[in-house]
Amino acid sequence: MAKLTFIERDGTRREVEAPDGLSVMEVAHLHGIELEGACEGSLACATCHVIVEPEWFDKLDDASENEEDMLDMAFGVTATSRLGCQIRMSDDLDGLVVKLPPTED
Repeated sequence: MAKLTFIERDGTRREVEAPDGLSVMEVAHLHGIELEGACEGSLACATCHVIVEPEWFDKLDDASENEEDMLDMAFGVTATSRLGCQIRMSDDLDGLVVKLPPTED
């Protein structure tokens, strides 16, 4: 089982176990991390937006055109932004670090 570290909005780092095949969004929900996911992973919103630490970004599969379109609607997008529902955990991503973006308020 892979490890995944979330950097919460207040800077707190939380390392959690991430079962293979689950998305980053699903792992967040499993561990009570505040990552919304309003469309439940159907690629119809951007509420599971995360910022991938730069050293991990190139290890991910490329974002689809649909994912990029959804990211256009997200707040606080950076060059390493992705949707958590589109990143599937695997042994290759053991140690992945993602940051929760700032809120709009």
